[in-house]
Amino acid sequence: MGAYYRKIDTHLERLKSKYREIAMASFTKHTLPDYKQHSDVLEDMVIKLYSKGVTTREIADLIEKMSGSHYSAGQVSNISKQMVPKIEVYHKRSLSDKFFCVYLDATYLPLRRQTFEREAVYIAIGIKPNGRQEVIDYCIVPNENIEVWTEILQNMKSRGLKQVELFLSDGVVGMKQALVEAYPKAHFQRCLVHVMRNICAKVRVDDREAVMNDFKQIHQQTNKANAVKILHDFYAKWGKLYSHVVRNLKAIEADMLVFYNYP
Repeated sequence: MGAYYRKIDTHLERLKSKYREIAMASFTKHTLPDYKQHSDVLEDMVIKLYSKGVTTREIADLIEKMSGSHYSAGQVSNISKQMVPKIEVYHKRSLSDKFFCVYLDATYLPLRRQTFEREAVYIAIGIKPNGRQEVIDYCIVPNENIEVWTEILQNMKSRGLKQVELFLSDGVVGMKQALVEAYPKAHFQRCLVHVMRNICAKVRVDDREAVMNDFKQIHQQTNKANAVKILHDFYAKWGKLYSHVVRNLKAIEADMLVFYNYP
């Protein structure tokens, strides 16, 4: 009767177990399943770190310091692939129809494919009437464009989100029309943070603080009538110096103060 040894990495250290070979016997090991080299606790740790955005190389270094076991970035990547089925289920789950307002935005993050490239991460965050926030969905594509947003909106509707009271988004071309087609009864609020960024990019550095202080007063009023007055005062004060900025603001004025219609 011979014996063989197996090694298993745990969150504490690398263990070496001895198994005896038994001829003509059929049994199942419950302590360590066949071919498994990593404990469930260690694998869960890898997956959680990966889901938080820690890189595979950083995870490998952390695991080596904690347990003394060397992991290559490739091994960490293979373990983290266990997340793939869960992600697919997440993207196909049924959605609640209780979201009062939905934020739509995209941000560019460096992602590794063949090389490191910045790609657009689209994200939809919903807020329910009780104030609870939830990530409704997300997707990753090379660039932001309205075709992707249209697909996301239609997908949200087909999965159960039939109506939304208010959408908030930046000024990506075609967004309002896409919202009208998917949710014709919804209202649209232009994101004022994006508006302020656009203004900053078009005024002189010496004027930015004063311009921003005046513009911020627009969304700090107690009612919509006061906000409209402050906005028109802004036009009058800065219109001669920055006519193109004021012209652009007038074009989207109807979308900037929609939030005042709500408590």
